[in-house]
Amino acid sequence: MSSRQSIHTERAPAPLGGAPYSQAIVCGDLVFASGQVPLDPSTNALVAGGVAEQTEQVLRNLQAVLEEAGSGLDRALKTTVFLTDLGTFGEMNDVYGRHLTAPYPARSTIEVSALPAGASVEIECTAVRG
Repeated sequence: MSSRQSIHTERAPAPLGGAPYSQAIVCGDLVFASGQVPLDPSTNALVAGGVAEQTEQVLRNLQAVLEEAGSGLDRALKTTVFLTDLGTFGEMNDVYGRHLTAPYPARSTIEVSALPAGASVEIECTAVRG
């Protein structure tokens, strides 16, 4: 098995409450990025606004983590989107579509009852490096 490398960048929020997880793990040519919520990494505060604004911040955070790992949203293979209200899918999808390019990654979208820090959206990602 390939060795695992933990990824950390100050350009994305640190694990909430010192929780025992990495922002991402690199194994071989794959990057497994933990779910990002819409926290401003400079303040660790939830960004103001609705799902569109929160999705923008989530994708900025995710891009920062992927870049630190030698990847980017343009190399995403699979994403999972968690929403607290599937009725906001269209707002999230509009922003998502501006940040990801064809061929689009495979994606699952799941409604959940709550997310960390009171967020309305969280996105995790698997991407390829290089």
